Amino acid sequence: MSSPAGRLPHLDVLKALAAQIIVLHHLVSYGPIARAAHAALPLLAGAMHQYGRMSVQIFLVVGGYLSARGLSPRGQALQAAVPELLWRRYLRLVLPFLAALALTLGISGLIASSWPELVPADISVGQLLAHALLLHDVLGYEALTVGAWYVAIDLQLFALLVGLLWLARRGWRHPSRLVGGPVLVAAAALASAWVFNRQPELDAYAPYFFASYGLGALVHWLGLSRHRRAGLLLLAVAVSAALMVEWRDRLALALATALWLSWAQARHAEGRQLLPAALASAFASAATPSYALFLLHFPVLLLSNALLAHLPGATPEAGLVLLVATWLLANGLAVPFHRWVEAPAARFDPLAWLPRLQWAPRPASRR
Repeated sequence: MSSPAGRLPHLDVLKALAAQIIVLHHLVSYGPIARAAHAALPLLAGAMHQYGRMSVQIFLVVGGYLSARGLSPRGQALQAAVPELLWRRYLRLVLPFLAALALTLGISGLIASSWPELVPADISVGQLLAHALLLHDVLGYEALTVGAWYVAIDLQLFALLVGLLWLARRGWRHPSRLVGGPVLVAAAALASAWVFNRQPELDAYAPYFFASYGLGALVHWLGLSRHRRAGLLLLAVAVSAALMVEWRDRLALALATALWLSWAQARHAEGRQLLPAALASAFASAATPSYALFLLHFPVLLLSNALLAHLPGATPEAGLVLLVATWLLANGLAVPFHRWVEAPAARFDPLAWLPRLQWAPRPASRR
């Protein structure tokens, strides 16, 4: 949907802002450009380095919202076949990821002799295969690019949500009711907030992050209910109580994001304009290639850092100029990458030519 009228402006705002913040966080965290930024603007660069990474929680909440909207738009049990859903999600994530990873490794090879600071010293076949399967963190391999962990966690979270909705389909005789799937998701989200998210050693697995992802899904479903406010209040109290037991900045941000998203969703459902048309269009343009920007900015940063490292007598001000140029170039390249790599990947299926693969679920038994 290219026109602002066909989009969800509140989601565009969150996606666009989160993508830009995480890019700026990486720009002030790696290499000579980061050192120049901290020298020239220590307070601003320090704050972005310290807190910018938290914007990933916004992506998690938005991801949960969109997945719930796509998988179970009315809160009903899962209707599509599980293998097809997981396969298509994997392709949609991994094909652009591998393209960006290949670009990153190619640039790493070019600058390895002059700037080995962020270039992998040794890459094994097993490490490459683990990245292709999005299992590098689970198998204990070092990530070959920043943000690789998020791509893997996104697939895990989607699979967990699909699994819960599949369980609802198996356990409830009336899958059209707004009860089965959302109840299971709420239970899993609260289990994450109260138990799994308090175990840092689990941060390579979906249950650690499902509190944020589940909040996004529940915001979508609560927006369909007559008891939206009461349900949202109960959810906010339960998560706030978990934060009182053990405070976590990231979970607090996820809760705040979910509450704002619920408010913005209600305004949108009432037909009330959230943003002026021109601003909504700008956010839509920035949000569309947000995943492409997330994947592509690091290889651009590698090149820029290598350039700065070779500039004789480079000043912090020169580093700031190069930082801005890197940010602009990454945003510019994200648009064609989205159009020519990410968007085709969403439609590509290498198994589609196999006629014997039937993804459709079997008809339910009449017994």
